[in-house]
Amino acid sequence: MHFKHPEILWFLFLLIIPILVHLFQLRRFKKELFTNVRFLKELSVQTRKSSKLKKYLLLATRLLLLAALIFAFAQPFFEAKDSKNATNEMYIVLDNSFSMQAKGQKGELMRRAVEDLLEHTPDNRSFSLVTNSETFWNTDIKSVRKDLQNLNYSPTAFSLESAMAKIKSRPSQTGRDIVIITDAVGLQASEAKSIGEANAYAIVPEAQQKNNVSADSVFVSQVLDNFYEIAVKLSAYGEDFGDVPIALYNREKLIAKTQLKFDAKAKTVNFTIPKDDFHGYVQISDNSLEYDNTLYFSISKPKKINVLAIGTSDKCAFLSRIYTPDEFIYAQFDLPSLDYNTIDKQDAIVLNELADIPQALQTTLKSFVEKGGNLVVIPSTETSLANLNNLLASWGNVKFNALRDGKKLVTKIAFGHPLYATVFEKKIDNFQYPEVKSSFAVNSGAAPVLAFDDQSAFLLALANPVSSVYVFTAPINKDNSNLQNSPLIVPTFYNMAATGGKTGISSITIGDDNPLVLDIALGRDEIVNIKGKSDAFIPVQQLLSGKVKLNFNGLPTVSGNYGVYKQTELQKEISFNYARTEGDLNSANPDVLAECKAVSSIDQVMDDMLSGRTDNELWKWFVILALLFLVLEILIQKFVK
Repeated sequence: MHFKHPEILWFLFLLIIPILVHLFQLRRFKKELFTNVRFLKELSVQTRKSSKLKKYLLLATRLLLLAALIFAFAQPFFEAKDSKNATNEMYIVLDNSFSMQAKGQKGELMRRAVEDLLEHTPDNRSFSLVTNSETFWNTDIKSVRKDLQNLNYSPTAFSLESAMAKIKSRPSQTGRDIVIITDAVGLQASEAKSIGEANAYAIVPEAQQKNNVSADSVFVSQVLDNFYEIAVKLSAYGEDFGDVPIALYNREKLIAKTQLKFDAKAKTVNFTIPKDDFHGYVQISDNSLEYDNTLYFSISKPKKINVLAIGTSDKCAFLSRIYTPDEFIYAQFDLPSLDYNTIDKQDAIVLNELADIPQALQTTLKSFVEKGGNLVVIPSTETSLANLNNLLASWGNVKFNALRDGKKLVTKIAFGHPLYATVFEKKIDNFQYPEVKSSFAVNSGAAPVLAFDDQSAFLLALANPVSSVYVFTAPINKDNSNLQNSPLIVPTFYNMAATGGKTGISSITIGDDNPLVLDIALGRDEIVNIKGKSDAFIPVQQLLSGKVKLNFNGLPTVSGNYGVYKQTELQKEISFNYARTEGDLNSANPDVLAECKAVSSIDQVMDDMLSGRTDNELWKWFVILALLFLVLEILIQKFVK
């Protein structure tokens, strides 16, 4: 037992006062003479005994009464089991990612968590609140009530490691109590280490319905004379799905509607639409998450793509058959006759078997790629390796080594690469693969798009934020390769030029860091802004001689169809979608939080802290004892004779 004011215990010496009073204030008995004293003598004896007992009872009750009062003022207590954490700072980590839209027994998981916080967090309890999108430091439940009630779902996936990093960045003189509220969807095992030695509680609500259908992506699968055939990819998570309704809208107008039966984890549904501007969305209906039910996309009227081939006319002849006048503006120049001023006007450039690339051209090409142009490099058997490696060093760790003779078959295709994502309906094994007679040995960290049968690279794609650099590792002229006669030649070169942003579908994922380059001429003081129905913002922008590069930095916060405006003039229609990272509710990994104390509600957290960290104070019991002794003294005075 401990005392908050142990110095008051010195007053116990006052107990000697009632003892002295009882010792020195004894009454002397007077003798009276009677004729017959036999009976009175007995009565005198009994009265002496009763008086003596009463005095001792009163002395005891008064001593106990005074002692109880002294102990009460000294405030005795038994120390709490977890007293060392009594001064801890409290942090609440609330997952407001889209997976928390799932419904539990009492409604949406995040909304129920908010209600729990509002109902059971004491008004005088100070804490800090960390969500995926917002942070509130050193606040209380009254101050953040409206913010919690208006809290929206965040397109940012929940990261326990990120939340813990924010908390640990705050200086603290005491320990930390951390309450983590999450469904654990997407948590990685490595994140468990981020909790460290903090005193942590975990509230892991579970969705009742874990089946979910997600509209993942859309692309143009075929271009006809007057129509586009677009394909919508959908994913199903869970089992036993019924028919899923899917509808296609253009500017809020219903274009087509169908139902899809899920007999596989992934399905593709095709729609045919007029070959015109399209600014709409695909929408499905299911009984689970809502955020991934709508997929926005825009198709702009295609503009002709400028393609420049630098090389001899005989070696570039096959390109003119691919880059036809109906879709491309194709030009070919020998290196000596090249006008460098035309390079900035191109969307794609093919360096076709140049023996030497002048330094001036290298500098111009590097600037061209930075401004969003695609570059295709085809080496020559006479290529200067030092010259070529100097050019490629700007876009990655790629190094050409000596040319090696020997027949090789191109047998590996990266079907999932954007270059071929819309070319093949399924993986094939009996394709008529091309071959080469000689090729360069190449060291590169990039995964090949096309590879030989010995796993070495034939075609590399060096990703750039706003463009791509494609590098062949062998000459493809007819003397060295039969690629020009292969069915693979057309989609390969077509898509290498067409990915410049003038064709295809605009569907940007919110949170991606990839910038967007548009053909918009701006003056020095002019800017573009982006507007949608529910959101508008000004992106970070950089002028690139007749073009503008836009960086979105996580904006907008709401998915939808938007327009890029120069003042009030619409320049281009674009679409933004949430990342499809939260759709699989079966991927919950609560084992990451195994080191935390599992609780079911905030009320349980508060009760646990109260019971474990509150000292058991005894002063009230001593006050009650003092009152009891006081009543006992009164009863002794009244009834004991």
